[in-house]
Amino acid sequence: MQLRGVNRSGLEYACIQGWGFFDSPHPDRIDDPKMIAAMKSWDINAVRVPLNEDCWLGINTPGGRGGKPYRKLVRSYVRALHAAGFYVILDLHWAAPGRTMADGQTPMADADHSPAFWRSLASTFKRDHALVFDLFNEPFGIGWSCWRNGCRIPAQGHFPSYRAAGMQALVKAVRRTGATQPLMLGGLDYSGDVSGWLAHEPHDPLHQLVAAEHNYGTLGPCTASCRSAVLATHRRVPLVFGELGETDCAHGYIDQMMPWADAHGMSYLGWAWNVASCSGEPALISSYDGTPTAFGVGFRNHLRALGVPFRP
Repeated sequence: MQLRGVNRSGLEYACIQGWGFFDSPHPDRIDDPKMIAAMKSWDINAVRVPLNEDCWLGINTPGGRGGKPYRKLVRSYVRALHAAGFYVILDLHWAAPGRTMADGQTPMADADHSPAFWRSLASTFKRDHALVFDLFNEPFGIGWSCWRNGCRIPAQGHFPSYRAAGMQALVKAVRRTGATQPLMLGGLDYSGDVSGWLAHEPHDPLHQLVAAEHNYGTLGPCTASCRSAVLATHRRVPLVFGELGETDCAHGYIDQMMPWADAHGMSYLGWAWNVASCSGEPALISSYDGTPTAFGVGFRNHLRALGVPFRP
């Protein structure tokens, strides 16, 4: 079973910034059918949807979009993506402790709200078996012990010092709801390092854990040592390139990585199905009708050459 898809960014930042839900021509509603049809035309079978814990829980949010309106829209969006034949990955992307707004990336999930986020989200979707839960987007600036068990995170920027919730606590939060979906766990260094993943694998009574690696060739290509660690991990648990891209507005790097992933049965999701700069984001599309950027051309053409993948 191989997931080949895209990331659809927006729900992690628009709500907390107070101006909408999506980064699209319709920021206060789910993507319209034409936008979803455009995604489908690329022959994908999965969409990763980044979320914001404050918006889901209805805390620290401006503009009245957090809480019930946000949760209702996420449920509607998941239903619309399923109706188009997509698996969905729900990702805790932005989080923050206490009364601090979750308006950016933090080194690790916070003990204040992240377990509560996963208890709520997993309870909401526990009967949906075309879903995967991605427990925390990109851990960084921590070690493997903290990754698994939590630790004290020092203050940085406008984020105060806080107690991190380790991956083990997040796995428990999901499983205690009765949810049985596979759980994706990104490694260290913005999920670019999975070398210690197996040695620190949390306990899951259902044995449904998936390793996640984020891979941007022009920021830090996956060289021989990286590929060795990825393969070693993939031999024991499924591995997903949760974010795959390059920032040179080209596709030379992904043209190498995607066939390599295909050959080993690894899944991958391009970042991102958003109209933005292909060098700054990077972005797969220049229009929500599915017109690709120079980077997106390589991603789209590769998927189309493979043909329509297995869909739910």
